[in-house]
Amino acid sequence: MCIAVFLWRAHPLYPFFLLHNRDEYRSRPTEPVAWWDNGEILGGRDGLAGGTWLACSRSGKIAFVTNVTEVGNVPEPKSRGELPIRFLESKKNRMEFAEEVVMEAHQYNGFNLILVDLSCKSMIYVTNRPKDDQALVSEVPPGIHVLATASLDTPWPKAVRLRTNFEKFLEKHGGGELPAKEMADTLMTDATKADKTTLPGIYSIEFEYPLSSIFVEVNTEQGPYSTRSMSAVSAKTSGEVAFYEKYLEEESWIEHTESYMVEHTGNG
Repeated sequence: MCIAVFLWRAHPLYPFFLLHNRDEYRSRPTEPVAWWDNGEILGGRDGLAGGTWLACSRSGKIAFVTNVTEVGNVPEPKSRGELPIRFLESKKNRMEFAEEVVMEAHQYNGFNLILVDLSCKSMIYVTNRPKDDQALVSEVPPGIHVLATASLDTPWPKAVRLRTNFEKFLEKHGGGELPAKEMADTLMTDATKADKTTLPGIYSIEFEYPLSSIFVEVNTEQGPYSTRSMSAVSAKTSGEVAFYEKYLEEESWIEHTESYMVEHTGNG
């Protein structure tokens, strides 16, 4: 039940600015954000399937994925967490890669995938659960967007709440520096639940209500399920990328930041 709010090409200092919560069972093995073995990819790692929910590369690519809330599953599905890593490692441009994913989209449970190429100033949204007559692949326009476990910018209550509060921070700071850590700590820890009458109704109210807040913490039959990490990824016009993460390790919250400069490759 992850959620993200991001600003795309609508700020004088930040071509891209993201706040992201990852929700997962506490028992699922997870590695915090770090440089992967090849030194080219920065992101967390799912210790079970080996993929990631959010990562970026030295070449200026960023990718993140969320599940889609739905009833039913694909038999023996591929791991959705492999999609961001495949994009970061691929030599294909963002649209070629998106078309490749579409060809095999039926092999995955429902997903939303965001592909960013800072060098080309391009952002692509890919989903295998399009809403109504929506395309599986689309260019994301400049502005503020929210992605939860429904189609991009679906106005679920917590998505609307997060967008509204994010906009207030932007108004407060104007075109100046954005306090990434403060924004993550304030906006992404919001445990306010939605009005039960506004829930999407895909599952029962008893299931959806505890998960209707931005910050999640609930006990389930499968064990504790909660927000495991809060992240802020910012890319400046100077080419500097900063990745802040606050993650849960046993019962303690640990925070750290990794920064680097984008290495332009000229690959479109």
